[in-house]
Amino acid sequence: MSFRNIALVGPYSSGKTTLLESLLHVTGVTTRKGSVKEGNTVGDATTEARERQMSTEVTAASFNHGSLSFTFLDCPGSVELLQETLNCLVGVDAAVVVCEPEPQKVLTLAPLFQTLDEWEIPHLIFINKMDRANSAFSDVLTALQQVSSRPLILHQYPIGQNEDLQGFIDLVSEQAFHYHPDAPADPMPLPAELADLEKAAHTEMLETLANFDDHLLEELLEDIEPPQSEVLQDFKTELGADLIVPVFIGVAEADFGVRPLLDALAKEAPDASATAQLRGLDPAREPLVAQVLKNFFSPQGGKLSLVRVWQGTLSDGMVLNQVRVGGIYRLLGQQQQSLNQAQAGEVVALSRLDGVKTGDTLVVVNGAAAPELPKAHHLEPVYSLAITPRDRKDEVKLSGAINKLLEEDPSLRWEQRETTHEMVLWGQGDIHLQIITDRLERKHKLPIKTHTPHVPYKESIRKSASSHGRYKHQTGGHGQYGDVHLDIQPRARGEGFSFNETIVGGVVPRQYIPGVEMGVREFLQQGILGFPIVDIAVTLTDGSYHAVDSSEQAFKQAARIAMQSGLPNCQPVLLEPIERVTISTPTEFTSNVLRLISNHRGQVLGYEAKASWESWDEVSAYLPMAEMQSLIIELRSLTQGVGFFQWQDDHLEEVPDKVAERVLARVETAV
Repeated sequence: MSFRNIALVGPYSSGKTTLLESLLHVTGVTTRKGSVKEGNTVGDATTEARERQMSTEVTAASFNHGSLSFTFLDCPGSVELLQETLNCLVGVDAAVVVCEPEPQKVLTLAPLFQTLDEWEIPHLIFINKMDRANSAFSDVLTALQQVSSRPLILHQYPIGQNEDLQGFIDLVSEQAFHYHPDAPADPMPLPAELADLEKAAHTEMLETLANFDDHLLEELLEDIEPPQSEVLQDFKTELGADLIVPVFIGVAEADFGVRPLLDALAKEAPDASATAQLRGLDPAREPLVAQVLKNFFSPQGGKLSLVRVWQGTLSDGMVLNQVRVGGIYRLLGQQQQSLNQAQAGEVVALSRLDGVKTGDTLVVVNGAAAPELPKAHHLEPVYSLAITPRDRKDEVKLSGAINKLLEEDPSLRWEQRETTHEMVLWGQGDIHLQIITDRLERKHKLPIKTHTPHVPYKESIRKSASSHGRYKHQTGGHGQYGDVHLDIQPRARGEGFSFNETIVGGVVPRQYIPGVEMGVREFLQQGILGFPIVDIAVTLTDGSYHAVDSSEQAFKQAARIAMQSGLPNCQPVLLEPIERVTISTPTEFTSNVLRLISNHRGQVLGYEAKASWESWDEVSAYLPMAEMQSLIIELRSLTQGVGFFQWQDDHLEEVPDKVAERVLARVETAV
């Protein structure tokens, strides 16, 4: 049996899950077609997905159709869940890009097409919801071509549109077909008013294919009509090499166009064995080579790993990467069919692969190194929330649950921020982290409270000062005595803390000087303004001691007193972390992005054309961390959801006076 592994990709609300439901229905896999609105589809079966009526994680559906075994991976459309799509794309043979017939929405496909083209993944387009098209079909195609670096080739041409959509013309056979609800389309006469359009589209299809086939080009030059078998072979060859993007149309909700799409995937999409050979592997050979595309954790804590078998035969109980396989399953949404073996080319789920991460290559451990397989990069986080369990007794349990979520979703990060005493969860946006907190509550029984993370402000000083601190405490026995004089000076930004001493004559014995430094360091943890102090030099210049009552602890306390009295005379200043941000945006939105940066107290460093991205720019800027929380939300709003950025910590900078007043007022209120 041959295998085809197909990813269904595209923006939110384009109808990917509905298309999967239709594919399952027309092939007889399901007897009743589910609906996203009714919450009874094979895909989107989790509570998080059904509550939002959107895919929140990849759904695998495997079934046999004729002599082929298909696995469809229904990928989330939200840009905030892009990691799910990227993880799966490395393991498929082809992708179907599902979109709506609206030119103004096509830009949302640009990053996806960029990835497909860059990774050379064969893909075709299914323009869904043709019964709702409000724009000319030619305008939709023009918009799609602008976001694809590969030439688009029409496989079908619509007959009518909107409520008048009647059927399609197959441009290979030049036969017109009439749509029927719940039944295959049947042949119909070619409408006379479309004859010229059909002929032009047919000719354009052949001419585009001829750009990659010299024999076909010779036939066209000699006015020889090529046989359909040759044209279909060209589609198969050029699609498999990711040189062209065939375009299909339909209405998945009504099953229109779904059967021709499935037929094209069977006849024209590359076979799983061909994809493996492109990876440098031989499906017929041993030993086994497989790759993890996705990890799932059930509410009961059991782990399933979605795996592509690239080479060899996978058997139940086999030891992979020093972990024994606990079971092999073929998935149909939430349904699991137990298997004893899986062949090269199959996508199956394996249970209890503890410690195995998404993207890992799985091999039978025999001393041989695992082959290098393409692996999706992990998206950098752009949005954060501070989280705490509602019940403080669950704090230990929380870290374990988050580690499981990180195995499911590599685009998550978390950190224990010592300066603000917060656990900060990082992700791809507000919706993404809402889904994660829902999973914490439902899967792991951990109700969570969230708030915007505090900015880890620092403080420093603008001028030098000298100070004196004396600690004298008398008890019934030995007393405590320490006496120091300190010089406090500012340092250049980023130079940190330094401690020196210029003691002469033993006025402060050597054994007590470490206590002075310790007292200074402890004071720097929370300065006059309430934040850690940085970029400061402290020098011990003088002091006195008592032969009986002095101790390291007494000098430590004296140093703290000296810092407490001296810092107010040094003009304390509030510092904020500044990030270096690189924003990627379509050129038409660059001016909006520049204004966005200015509105967030940012400093534009420059912008230039984004390498290998047609009509995109990269804008570099400095931006205060305090202004970063809503940046991704506003950026996506300004750029139709496609703008993105990378960032890194860069330096500390003084907070403007008016902003500093507001920050310090909030600190005083909190206290």
